[in-house]
Amino acid sequence: MFEAANIRDWIGLPVVDESDDKVGTLESIYYDTATSEPAFGAVTTGVMGFQKLLFVPLAGALVAPKHLRVAYPKKLVKAAPTIASDGELDASLEPELFQHYGLQYTTGSGGERRLGRR
Repeated sequence: MFEAANIRDWIGLPVVDESDDKVGTLESIYYDTATSEPAFGAVTTGVMGFQKLLFVPLAGALVAPKHLRVAYPKKLVKAAPTIASDGELDASLEPELFQHYGLQYTTGSGGERRLGRR
């Protein structure tokens, strides 16, 4: 997959889809609370003053020297649930986010949220 030690180095890199179309810029990483593995990237998109964060799974992502390539097409990523660029992913949005990408969503055994930002 990818080296956890290097994950913070990805922040600020351009994010591209499998066709090298630019999606946005990696703003932060969200981790799976059950495994502590990187699960989603929060990507800044839009123009200054109208920016938002959207989310893309990191499974299958590849790191290149100048960008992060995700395994999902730009059109699908751009249609993902978004939050304000200065916002935080609300737990109630998590099931919709997983569903958008066709991923199974389960909470922790105590009902805790699935994603956490570090």
